[in-house]
Amino acid sequence: MGKITIYEDRGFQGRRYECSSDHSNLQPCFSRCNSIRGDSGCWMLYERSNYLGCQYFLQRGDYPDYQQWMGLNDSVRPCHTIPYTSSHRIKLYERHGYGGLVSKLTENCSCMHDHFQLNELHSLHMLEGWWVLYEMPNYQGWQYLLRPGDYRSYHYQGGLDAKVGSLRCVIDLY
Repeated sequence: MGKITIYEDRGFQGRRYECSSDHSNLQPCFSRCNSIRGDSGCWMLYERSNYLGCQYFLQRGDYPDYQQWMGLNDSVRPCHTIPYTSSHRIKLYERHGYGGLVSKLTENCSCMHDHFQLNELHSLHMLEGWWVLYEMPNYQGWQYLLRPGDYRSYHYQGGLDAKVGSLRCVIDLY
């Protein structure tokens, strides 16, 4: 299991809350989140209740202000610890319902277009492991946590469109 410490103010100041398990609503614990210290494990934080809104992937490390984890504001509600898996496999499809070109991936991909000549991704089979999908290349932009399972449509989590810039395996290196 992992552990993170959430601070109300930037630079690890103000009230703090230590978290070592999933929480569906952190709002009663603090009013805002401006810095986080990731002590262990990998985490996904969500901007709004019910695991909705922007998602922020965090690994072990220091995040002295919310912009360090690509946060758009100081709002964090639920958090989810991501279990460790040793292998990662995913099948990517260019059309909804598993149609079109099939590509397989077993490691990080910093640029989907360069690697697969794909600009859009419409469905996927998560065969092994957990992945973070990024809107832009080089692990930038909106983030979506992909759990093991089947995704017939890209809009499974309210994705704005089917553009996918990069994919990263969730691996706790510490």
